Amino acid sequence: MSRFDIELLFIFDEIYKSRNVTRAAENLGLPQSTVSIGLGKLRTHFGDRLFARTSKGMEPTPRAQNAVQDVRAAIAAWQHALADQPVFDPVASTREFALCMTDISEIVLLPTLLNHLQQIGPGITLDVSKIATDTPERLEGGEVDLAVGFMPHLESGFYQQKLFDQHFVCLVASSHPRIRDTMTVEEFLQEGHIEVKSSGTGHSIVEKVLATAGVQRRIVLKLPSFLGVSRIVAETEYIVTVPYRYALQMQDHEAFRILPLPVQLPSFSVKQHWHERYHEDASNRWLRQTMAQLFGAA
Repeated sequence: MSRFDIELLFIFDEIYKSRNVTRAAENLGLPQSTVSIGLGKLRTHFGDRLFARTSKGMEPTPRAQNAVQDVRAAIAAWQHALADQPVFDPVASTREFALCMTDISEIVLLPTLLNHLQQIGPGITLDVSKIATDTPERLEGGEVDLAVGFMPHLESGFYQQKLFDQHFVCLVASSHPRIRDTMTVEEFLQEGHIEVKSSGTGHSIVEKVLATAGVQRRIVLKLPSFLGVSRIVAETEYIVTVPYRYALQMQDHEAFRILPLPVQLPSFSVKQHWHERYHEDASNRWLRQTMAQLFGAA
């Protein structure tokens, strides 16, 4: 409905209440001619006189009496839509948020997020799925509230906010027979490597940079996720290149050592991503602020 149509509804309601065109114009702060013209348009639209002159003023016709509640409901809905943005109350909410994230984020971020929600929003639940090729479409369609990871392929229409930077390190078993506290490029190339093929993690950087530098690793195992890689490293002689925060999270659970890479790799940023359609949504905004508070760089 256009802005002028909304004005017609206000004119209808005010004439109904005041029973007088002049008084309705005064109450609305409009020229009387505007209200008179508006009444004419309303009569044309409804196909009815709506208000008839009597000794008591402009009395509504049966058509106007039947329409008044719907008119007032339309005015109320319009006012509600333009009201201040509602505030999301996590304490009272039973909202389920849908998140897309990498398996690394499940390990590194989810425990902290869940413990925080238990304290401030115990009724809130999460539905977590993996970042995939259809994640942008799911964000746009509202199936997913937020995607957390490394997604440089997102095009226009999406917002993003950096949470933290990641750099890569190498994991080797604590009992590795050949590698101790440091590792040369030659040792790096001689050992068998595990490659993790997980989207949204920045691992494409590893492959591209090593290929450009002419570094050919000997890949002995390819995995679809990071969930079991630290256990495999701890119990074999293979090595793996992983983001640093993952290594820190797992070092108390498995017997491996964290070593700097002997080849230079760029860092990458882990960001949260959302679609512009939900930029002003109160619950989505609260979730983004919570993620930034918990995981954003100082």
